[in-house]
Amino acid sequence: MDSLPGMDGSRPRRPRWVYAVGTEPDPRFSLANERTLLSWIRTSTGFAAGGGGVLLVRELIGPLSLLLSISAFGLSLAIVLGALLRWAVTERALRLDRSLPSPAMALVVTAAVATGAILGLAFNVVLR
Repeated sequence: MDSLPGMDGSRPRRPRWVYAVGTEPDPRFSLANERTLLSWIRTSTGFAAGGGGVLLVRELIGPLSLLLSISAFGLSLAIVLGALLRWAVTERALRLDRSLPSPAMALVVTAAVATGAILGLAFNVVLR
């Protein structure tokens, strides 16, 4: 059975700025880092779906619908790009046996969800 690309050193793994340094970490840590990336991608997908949902009911929401939708799509893009960067920085830290980065993106997403909840409650009160 042939080995996977990069496993036997035949082809360099990408991105090189992540994989070309240090030593191979315990696979459990790399896999946990990958699962975290996938979780952030699911979160990003949720925000993108929310942005699309707002556009579908824009007649109910009114003129703020475009702003809400753009905000949701923008946050979705920021989360997915931030998740990819965090994955790379964390993988590199694992390979170099350094401290892991702080979860700065979690604070941003928490603030966005809290803001959305407050706006949703306010919108619900206005409709009653």
